[in-house]
Amino acid sequence: MKKIPERTCVISREKLPKKDLIRVVRTPEGNIIIDESGKANGRGAYLKRDKEIIEKAKKSKQLERNLEVQISEEIYNELIKLS
Repeated sequence: MKKIPERTCVISREKLPKKDLIRVVRTPEGNIIIDESGKANGRGAYLKRDKEIIEKAKKSKQLERNLEVQISEEIYNELIKLS
């Protein structure tokens, strides 16, 4: 049996398979990108593919604290589209 990689959502603290999460990355240059491949260079944080979780991340600014950078409205809108 092949082991399924699991990661923790920074908002709900649930351990889920990587494919059920969205990875948001702060690149070494300081840009924020949504990493669909899961292999982009930089500091990453995982969010559950759930509109409520993304809205909660936006309100609480938890994702911004994890990545130590401000996140634009456009990134949150893209995350909602992906959820």
